[in-house]
Amino acid sequence: MADAGGITKTWIKKHVILYTGATRHPFTVRIRDGSIDPSAFKRWLAQDYVFVREFVPFMASVLIKASKQSPEDMEVVLGGLASLSGEIDWFKREASKRDVSLANLTVHNATRNYCRLLEKLTLPEVEYAVAITAFWAIEAVYQESFAHCLEDGNNTPPELVEACQRWGSPGFREYCRSLQQIANRCLEKAPEHVVAAAETTFITILEHEIEFWNVSSGGT
Repeated sequence: MADAGGITKTWIKKHVILYTGATRHPFTVRIRDGSIDPSAFKRWLAQDYVFVREFVPFMASVLIKASKQSPEDMEVVLGGLASLSGEIDWFKREASKRDVSLANLTVHNATRNYCRLLEKLTLPEVEYAVAITAFWAIEAVYQESFAHCLEDGNNTPPELVEACQRWGSPGFREYCRSLQQIANRCLEKAPEHVVAAAETTFITILEHEIEFWNVSSGGT
């Protein structure tokens, strides 16, 4: 049986090595300790711009599923979807400041594979419990990763603090907690095979996150 943190917290403990690999990746650890290579940040910025554009239809599909489940769920998801326009604008501004061209980008294999996973998760036959778990996991990895860059003792470069605050802020943490609560509620009610599918998806997302972070160091 899941503990007070719900099924998702049980999974985090069960897959702690993989979860830690995603949330304490060398890319964000180097941001925190101030040793990040500017070129690594630029590579991440360009690839994440590609990812966030593909994230929009995935979020829209989650919103449709949420609207059939609960008005409260729909409002939480809608809030995240509404913020994506501003997020895309932020990527464009940052790219311009850092002389990163977003036109005719070379999409790395890790980014392409992650986007393919998002596309699969938009399918109507994907259960809501699986989709909302995936949504929470994707957001939670970023929240924990960038919040760590803002914690006491950090040496995060001043020019990267704004980037870290996008996902590491208390407001984003509360948003992720809301998503986690929704996921836990859905999983507690879901049949066993759906819970198993959601756990597999959770693991797959962590694996993709690690591969995606790896692109920052020049991986493919």
